[in-house]
Amino acid sequence: MRSAARVIYLDWNATTPPHPEVLAAMQAAAEVAWANPASVHGPGRRARAFIEQAREAVARLVGLDARDVTLTSGGTEANNLALSHAFGDEAAGAGAAGAPAWGRLEGALVVSRIEHPSVTRAAEGLARRGVEVAWVDPEPSGRVAPEALAAALDRAAAVAPVRLVSLQAVNHETGVIQPVAEAAAIAHARGARLHVDAVQAVGRLPPEAWAGADLVSVAAHKIRGPKGIGALAVRPDVRLRPVLLGGAQERGLRPGTQDPLAAAGFAAAARRALDAPARYAALAPLRDRLEAALIEAGRAAGAAPLPNGEGMRAPHITNLSWPGWRGDELCAALDLEGVAVSSGSACSAGTAEPSPVLTAMLGPERAASAVRFSIGEETTEADVVEAVRRVARVLARLRSLPAGS
Repeated sequence: MRSAARVIYLDWNATTPPHPEVLAAMQAAAEVAWANPASVHGPGRRARAFIEQAREAVARLVGLDARDVTLTSGGTEANNLALSHAFGDEAAGAGAAGAPAWGRLEGALVVSRIEHPSVTRAAEGLARRGVEVAWVDPEPSGRVAPEALAAALDRAAAVAPVRLVSLQAVNHETGVIQPVAEAAAIAHARGARLHVDAVQAVGRLPPEAWAGADLVSVAAHKIRGPKGIGALAVRPDVRLRPVLLGGAQERGLRPGTQDPLAAAGFAAAARRALDAPARYAALAPLRDRLEAALIEAGRAAGAAPLPNGEGMRAPHITNLSWPGWRGDELCAALDLEGVAVSSGSACSAGTAEPSPVLTAMLGPERAASAVRFSIGEETTEADVVEAVRRVARVLARLRSLPAGS
């Protein structure tokens, strides 16, 4: 039976609860945000103002120009748009300038094996259409070494010109911070552009986390904004190519009627996220106490958890493997105790396969027993103490069960 105890939410990496300021902004916008922002009449112009405010707020947040911010349906679409930009009308089989090329493509892409599925799956799709994809394995620590990235670039360049390198700023499962500045220098020295999936970094780390990137992906719901909206910000000399065909919205790069109501929430979240990195930095001691207490609880239950991810990490994430248990089963048991955590990327939930990120780092066995705990601005010391108490209770109960039950 599900416990009636209050839920302790420790899955801030999956999504963040909308902030009251965001909800208030959306409520205030509701009376005029219903109009089509592409319409030239008064209601349309008033609705369009919310679109432009979101564009300006995102540009300020990531440090680029509002004219070069394309609003998308979220981080996944932003990542797909970023990867597609390098393989368009200059590649074999392309159609009219600026249009997607549906035939065979040319060029090379360098991408790590620990990227979000919206990057790895897009890379696999490009490979099927002729793009040379060079995969970079991470170190066991979860870091993509700059020298490994350079070697992959040189390896790919021997086959085809490298058009793009894609590297996340913060890993979505381990919180390991990637060497983006070094990656940018390596890519640019070889004539390639760098795309940074900053979905887990924006609003949590300073802008240095994606310094040097040519393209930056953002998602509103990771910074306490609404779901269903995100952005791809690019440097002025980057020419994007659409992945969808249709109207002229977003300069033809993202056709489809925009949502001014979501844009109003995105703008409020982006403004608020400007000083959020300081709030997240203050969470590091609480995260460390949570991690130490979880390891001690595991030891008391007869199986000390193994931390996944070393070195520089985002201040709010801990990922632990629990020898002898399955991560998804622990998540389900903790859910019944009112503790919300995850065993991998929320975008991959429901799959039977262990985390590709942890498999690439440490192997499938370690990946299969992993659980991610991620705290946020509203997590308290009392939450951590109570969550660890419930974890210990779950471990004791599972340990007492007969084998195979």
